[in-house]
Amino acid sequence: MASKAGTKKARTTSPSPVSIDTAKPPVAAKSVNAIGTPQDALEQIRRRAYELYEQRGHQDGFHEQDWLQAETEILSRSRTPRTA
Repeated sequence: MASKAGTKKARTTSPSPVSIDTAKPPVAAKSVNAIGTPQDALEQIRRRAYELYEQRGHQDGFHEQDWLQAETEILSRSRTPRTA
């Protein structure tokens, strides 16, 4: 009779994908001069990051770059003095 010792297979698991709606931003927005509350800033960043994703034709794998670009754009707008 054959022994079953050493026949266990190693389990491999891959991380499950994270939805853009549930993903936490890499950096919290703290400067909210012209954009309202921190929640408003985060919503604007989230929307801009999604626009960038759409512009790329829904190509996956760039969520961090999209978020950081959107964050830079939104937060730089809030720091720029407005002239009327």
